[in-house]
Amino acid sequence: MNKSFIKFLKVLDQRSLKPFYKIFLSSLLIISFFYLMPIAINYSKNKTFVFENNSKQILAYTLNNDGKNLETDDGAYLDENDLLKDIFSLNDLETDTVRLNASTIKQLFEDTKYSLKDVREKKLVKPVALTLLPAEIKMIEDTKQRKDFFIQIVLPLILKENNNIRLDRKRLFSIINKNNNTKLEKKWLEKKYKQYGIPSKELSILKIRMDEIPVSLAIAQAAKETGWGTSRFAQEGNALFGQWTWSGEGLKPKDADKSKGHKVMKFNVLQASVRAYQRNLNTHSSYKNLRKARAELRDKGLALDSLLLVKFLNQYAETGEKYVDVLQKIIKQNNLKDFDDARLLPSSIKLESLI
Repeated sequence: MNKSFIKFLKVLDQRSLKPFYKIFLSSLLIISFFYLMPIAINYSKNKTFVFENNSKQILAYTLNNDGKNLETDDGAYLDENDLLKDIFSLNDLETDTVRLNASTIKQLFEDTKYSLKDVREKKLVKPVALTLLPAEIKMIEDTKQRKDFFIQIVLPLILKENNNIRLDRKRLFSIINKNNNTKLEKKWLEKKYKQYGIPSKELSILKIRMDEIPVSLAIAQAAKETGWGTSRFAQEGNALFGQWTWSGEGLKPKDADKSKGHKVMKFNVLQASVRAYQRNLNTHSSYKNLRKARAELRDKGLALDSLLLVKFLNQYAETGEKYVDVLQKIIKQNNLKDFDDARLLPSSIKLESLI
């Protein structure tokens, strides 16, 4: 290659290729800008406005998680199976339950003289515990009748779980007020520390977590999550509160994001769904402020106000504050606070002290 040809290439490189490089780099910057800008905007929107549905992860409330450990607020770890052991056992009680139709259930309510009108007046609820929702509930055209029918079904279940907590709470205070505890009492405390996710074994935390959920609040959430008992998840999986699971038994939402891979948790009996819901609110870190507000009401000797406590459920659903507004409307429009001081008629001598 002669010198004149090499000189020609250098001139060509300096005069002809520089504009090409400039055009190439400019084009690359413009393409990168339009590619990355939507991603940045989307990230900004998600960070600011989208509410993560923490509650439905429910610790993650999986029925088969191979002993997966969970991290608590203070960084400690606990076994999820300890929290849910009693829910597992309740869920396994009956797997071949017969589904009663709506007309049979209505007749049962009439035979036992169980009506919401009487409950509102006398504050006493008949212990009629159904295990499954009737399929015909969605066929009840009268909205008020359908709502009342749904409340009649879930009310005894919610009261029963509150009774269980009330009995436990009564025993807890008895233990707290004693100087020395028996081996049986210490064993019971160990069980409850695990059940309520307290590896630190602090009585003060157990006292705050082991408490009731206002009846009106539980009914409102069950109504919202199931469309007053008509949703597929309620009908096919006894899921009254729309709880999620990633590896347990559940129903796949039709419009679920494939990348999330979650299912709505399935229960064999309605009672298990109510217990899982209460355990969620009483243990999950997302509802720490709800538990704190509830404890403050207790310390002041005030009743548990659902319209106050509902304000701390903005993380229960992706709609955030809108979800809270909907629950408040459901409580007010259906006069659900009438049931907050209702009591379940005793089905045993042990429960008579709660009436």
